[in-house]
Amino acid sequence: MKRRDFLKHSAFAAAGTFMVPAFMKPFEALALDQLSAYKNLVVIQLSGGNDGLNTVVPFGNDIYYQLRKTIGVRPEEVIKLNDMQGLNPNLAALKEIYDQGWMSIINDVGYPNPDRSHFRSMDIWQSASDSNQFLSTGWIGRYLDSNCETCKFPYTAIEVDDSLSMAMKGGTKKGIALKDAGTLFRNTNEPFFKEMIKGEKAHLDEENLGYLYKTMIETSSSANYIQNTSKIYQQRFTYPNTGFASQLKTVSKFINSGLKTKVYYVSMSGFDTHVNQNQQQGRLLQQYAEAMTAFIKELKQNNKLDDTLVITFSEFGRRVAQNASNGTDHGTANNMFIFGGRLKKQGVYNNAPDLGNLEAGDLKYQVDFREVYATILDKWLAVSNAQILNRRFNTLDFI
Repeated sequence: MKRRDFLKHSAFAAAGTFMVPAFMKPFEALALDQLSAYKNLVVIQLSGGNDGLNTVVPFGNDIYYQLRKTIGVRPEEVIKLNDMQGLNPNLAALKEIYDQGWMSIINDVGYPNPDRSHFRSMDIWQSASDSNQFLSTGWIGRYLDSNCETCKFPYTAIEVDDSLSMAMKGGTKKGIALKDAGTLFRNTNEPFFKEMIKGEKAHLDEENLGYLYKTMIETSSSANYIQNTSKIYQQRFTYPNTGFASQLKTVSKFINSGLKTKVYYVSMSGFDTHVNQNQQQGRLLQQYAEAMTAFIKELKQNNKLDDTLVITFSEFGRRVAQNASNGTDHGTANNMFIFGGRLKKQGVYNNAPDLGNLEAGDLKYQVDFREVYATILDKWLAVSNAQILNRRFNTLDFI
């Protein structure tokens, strides 16, 4: 069979499951009673450069209103967290999570010599590189490459999407990209796919299509394992009817069913708010907050929140001053949200942005984003951050 014919006819190819790495093995032998609880990491990417200053609003600083005369969130609308900062009113659903101590906000997260290109800055965040360094692997992918105890299993990292982000790609191992366990299961059980597995082995040349054949077998086995394990948990918790909420609902089902996955990756797009920012960002923040609240509450209800850490990032923040189109342009440092049941420092983690000490109109970063990664690697995933990040970074005290 020619490669183009295989790709043309295979639903497996259409599902994007070539992201499954070659080191997979059959999982049917894994008994369900072998599953046990351990620490999960959920990474949420807000693509487009979310405006952090209108997300966590520095309402106590007059400079904010001087530079944002029409898009600044009015003090009476802000959900106040302390005397200086509060949440955008569209994040109202998160206030209960915040009050329970399950949320921490880290201000001014960034990196030296920031890049304002969406693509380059996202590469930097996903690869954990310096701004002048170009890496072909992601920080989670290099974690998979490491000698962590469970990284021999291919389902150690799952991205709930059609394709795999750079963050999930290592030198020798990769995560799996799938939107729905049932869809992957059905695609790998289609007649064409099963006939390919049964009858084509003798016709596949190892150098040409051997890898594809091998991946088909491994993917079929993986799909069976994920489907049969995840259906253990009967999900009854109500989520909003949005794409982002659907992603988190899938992650929750995987976590609550005991799937042996350590890292989950989801994303939400649309945050490039150059024009009429308040309406666009407000709608997205509401979707984010309502989905996150349902997700956190379901984990808590099932005693999984203590073993789950959730981080939210965006590739950069926005300029401090608004533009002429009632929006904001690409900036630098931004805030990160951390969620979990075992946070050491809940609430606002560090000082609010200093709007009186800007650099060319942009925020100066207080925290290198790789210090957040280093904390997660050392204290949550139990690997040396120097091994993954190529040099040692200081850790923080949020866990």
